[in-house]
Amino acid sequence: MSYNYGMLDIRFIRENPELVAEKSKQKGYEVDIAKLLQLDKRRREMLSDIETVRAQRNELAEQAKGQPPSPEAVEKGKHLKNHLTDCEARLKSVEEELSKLLKAVPNMPANDVPVGTSEAENVATKEWGEKTQFDFEPKTHWQIAETRGLIDKERAAKVAGSRFAYIKGGLVKMQFAIMQFVAETLTNEETVKKIIQDAELDVVSKPFVPVLPPAIVNSKAYEVTSRLDAKETTYKLADDELWLNASAEHSLCNMYMNEILPAEMLPIRYIGYSTSFRREAGTYGKDTEGIIRMHQFDKLEMEIFSVPESGLGEHLLLIAVQEYLMQQLNLPYRVLNKCTADIGKANARGVDIEAWLPGDKRYLETHTADYMTDYQARDLQTRTKNGGGKTVLVHTNDATAFAMGRTMVAIIENYQTAEGKIQIPQVLRTYMHGQNII
Repeated sequence: MSYNYGMLDIRFIRENPELVAEKSKQKGYEVDIAKLLQLDKRRREMLSDIETVRAQRNELAEQAKGQPPSPEAVEKGKHLKNHLTDCEARLKSVEEELSKLLKAVPNMPANDVPVGTSEAENVATKEWGEKTQFDFEPKTHWQIAETRGLIDKERAAKVAGSRFAYIKGGLVKMQFAIMQFVAETLTNEETVKKIIQDAELDVVSKPFVPVLPPAIVNSKAYEVTSRLDAKETTYKLADDELWLNASAEHSLCNMYMNEILPAEMLPIRYIGYSTSFRREAGTYGKDTEGIIRMHQFDKLEMEIFSVPESGLGEHLLLIAVQEYLMQQLNLPYRVLNKCTADIGKANARGVDIEAWLPGDKRYLETHTADYMTDYQARDLQTRTKNGGGKTVLVHTNDATAFAMGRTMVAIIENYQTAEGKIQIPQVLRTYMHGQNII
C-alpha cells in the first residue's frame, strides 16, 4: 500500500492538463490525466444530480406541510430517497478513484529546476571554501573515530543490528555543542537579520522557535504530509497505527493540520530536534563504513509555514541559513540545484549542500532544502486568511540545519591531525568549555 500522499490543485490540472502530464513525466511519474479529468467531470455532474434530487425532496416536503401526504407523494418520496442513496454511493466510489489519481500527481517543479532523469544531472551552482589540504595522507572519519573508540559499531550490532552505532566521548560533547550553536544562532533575531541582509532577501527577520517534536506519528497524520514512504523509508510499530519519525519535519509540518492560522502569526519558523529512524532500503553496499547511512541518527530540522507570497523567499532563507552554518564551521561545500527526478514528489524545488570529505575524497550530502508550495498544505488543510479575507492554503518549507552524524563526519575529516586527533571548530569551542581538540 502506498502512503505517499499530497495533492495538486484540481483547478490547475483542469486548466493545464498537457503541462501537468509533461512536468509529472519529468519527475518520473506517469499519470493518467485524461482519466483523472473524466472522473472529475463525472463527479461534478453527479454532484449536480444530487443537488437536484435533494431540491425535489425539499419541495415535496414543503408541499406536504400541514396535510397528510397522498399515496403518490409517499411513493415519490421513497423513490427520491432510494435514488439519492444510490447517487451518493456512486459518488463516493468516483471520489475515491479520483482521489487516488489526484494523489498520484506530483507537485509541479519550479521553472529553474533542471530537467534530469537522475541525481547525476543535478547542477552545481556554487562552491565555497578551499578543499582542505594536509601535509600527510588524510584518513576517513571511520579510520579516525573507530580507532580512537569514538564510534563502536561492532558492539551496537550485537544489541540492535547493522547500521547502528554507539557514539562516545568527545563526539557526544561535540554533538551537544552543535545543538547549542544552532539553537543560539536561529533564535537570535539579529543573527537572522544579518543572514537575510547578506543574502539580499525580502523576508522578515522573525527568529526560529526551538521544538522537541514527537518521535512517533500516527498513520493519518503521516499520510497527509506526503512524506510517509512505508516501503523504502519508514518503520511502523507492529501493534499500532504508529510510525517512527524519519525526520523532525515529519511531525512538525502536520502540527497545524485542519487549522486556519491568523495571518499575523506567519511566518512560523521552527527549529526541531529529533532522533530519526530510516530503513535505508536499497542502499546496502553504499556507505557501509562509518556513520553515514544509519538506521538511527539525530537531526536538527527547520520548518516554516508562510503566506503564499513569501514561500519562495522563505525557501531561499533556509538555504542562506544552511550556508551560514557551514561557513561558521569553516567546512568547504558546494550547492546543488536538484533536477526534476531528484527533488521528490511533493517538492516544487529542492537544493542540496554537500561537504567535501578529504579523507574519503568526495562530496557528501549534508543538507537538503525543500519547497512544497501549497502541495503539502492541501492534504493537511493548513490555511490562513489573505489580505482580502479569503481562506488560502499556507506554503510549507523544510530544510536541514544539521544532520548530526554527517556533520561530525565532515568535521572529523576536515579537522583531523597527523596524530589522528580532531581539532574542534572555533565556533564550537565556547560550548565545549574551551576544549580545542578531541
